[in-house]
Amino acid sequence: MKKLLIIIGVCALAGAAFAGENFETNPTTINPHLMAAKGFVQQQVSAGSGDLVLHSGGKVLRNAKVVCIFWGPSFATGGADNVYATTMQAFRNQFGTTGEYNVITQYYGTDDNDGSYGNIAQSNLQGTQADWFDTTTPPSRVTDATVQSEVKRYVANFGVNYATIYEVFIPRTSYSNSSGSSSCGGPHLGYCAYHSHYVDGGGRNVKYSIEPWAGCSGCQSFGNVILDQQHFTCHETREAVTDALGNAWYDAAGYEADDKCAWSPAPFLGTGGFGYQYEWSNANSGCIRTR
Repeated sequence: MKKLLIIIGVCALAGAAFAGENFETNPTTINPHLMAAKGFVQQQVSAGSGDLVLHSGGKVLRNAKVVCIFWGPSFATGGADNVYATTMQAFRNQFGTTGEYNVITQYYGTDDNDGSYGNIAQSNLQGTQADWFDTTTPPSRVTDATVQSEVKRYVANFGVNYATIYEVFIPRTSYSNSSGSSSCGGPHLGYCAYHSHYVDGGGRNVKYSIEPWAGCSGCQSFGNVILDQQHFTCHETREAVTDALGNAWYDAAGYEADDKCAWSPAPFLGTGGFGYQYEWSNANSGCIRTR
């Protein structure tokens, strides 16, 4: 997510909404890194922003895992969105070994989980921790504090792994609200998804993302909610790996790797017939599909 986003268009929000100010109660005061919706930010890398730079002290996830948390009764077996949920699990199960994920193996750093140093590796993102179909009903307005609370509920029941990104999916009846704007379905559309982290009682970083329903034109490229959601999950997963705490890989303008290619070139159908986006490659000094 871009650190300082450049607003364009007549429907733009106040700049502070994207510039590190978090206007809701956030118990950690750590600001989410937002993937802005179409028409709200510069769509392609700005002139002179250049390649990604590993910033001093930045952390990555060298051998990442992903847990899917499907929050809402519609995702459960027999529910209206169960196919959505199981398709997202299938996407996760293969993503870490694809050419689309392999692009980020050129990046390296200190791992936030075990302190090892080296390149990011391809791996099966499905770890030993189970996904969670939480059949309670989320509120219509899901703040960042609410997302953290849901992740903490998972951790209380299933434990924590610090190499894992806990990805929270919410149904069409809810929307995400953070940093003065909202996702699809909310009153102030500004972003489609985000990743962040919180510090737990042991002083360790728990990584997570919110994956709202991709049901509005500002968050669609494929015109298909499931494919568009795969685009955002691809985006947020790779950014949480290459910039786990918001202090590792980003460019001179503050863009993380996937921000530089978020909407242009257009997202595409790739490995397995799933939806992906282009990724910034320092090796190519441009956006590429696979490596």
